[in-house]
Amino acid sequence: MTRIGIILGTTRPHRNGEQVAAWVHGIAAQRDDADYELVDLRDHPLPHLDEALPASMGQYQNEHTLKWAKKIASFDGYVIVTPEYNHSIPGVLKNALDYLYAEWQDKAVGFVSYGAAGGVRAAEHLRQIAGQLKLADVRQQVSLTLATDFENYSVFTPGDHQAPQLNRLFDEVVAWSTALAGLRDPAVTTAA
Repeated sequence: MTRIGIILGTTRPHRNGEQVAAWVHGIAAQRDDADYELVDLRDHPLPHLDEALPASMGQYQNEHTLKWAKKIASFDGYVIVTPEYNHSIPGVLKNALDYLYAEWQDKAVGFVSYGAAGGVRAAEHLRQIAGQLKLADVRQQVSLTLATDFENYSVFTPGDHQAPQLNRLFDEVVAWSTALAGLRDPAVTTAA
């Protein structure tokens, strides 16, 4: 069965992302089209790019990199939950993406973003990064606004229209992940 990783892209204390990721995972758990797993970057602490060689060479040496590579290689696609920090993505998320290369390739990715303006600029930056990593980003996106989808800017209370949008995002990510399966390097998946 298709496996989709839901990546929580922030490690900040008191992060709103934990509530958002739990909501995303909860809706995913009601579906039967894929296996969904929540991946919290807090569980994969990665120092700032400490590998001796570029990720594109695939010669990882550090245990934390090998663990991260195994986790990411195990999925067919991803949904990234990200806040918007200073019109972009959190540094910890960029670092986690930069650590690997082949493990991301020929898979689909969708974005659930949140922030003052729905996190749309963070999602746009992720689309640029996805292209370089050979991730196929789907069109459907879920944008959550702090003023309307969070009570007092901190308690997640998504509007009723958000769940159907999230399900459309899942539909696209699963369909594209399945369609791209034949392009993936089996050696990368089996190495996991």
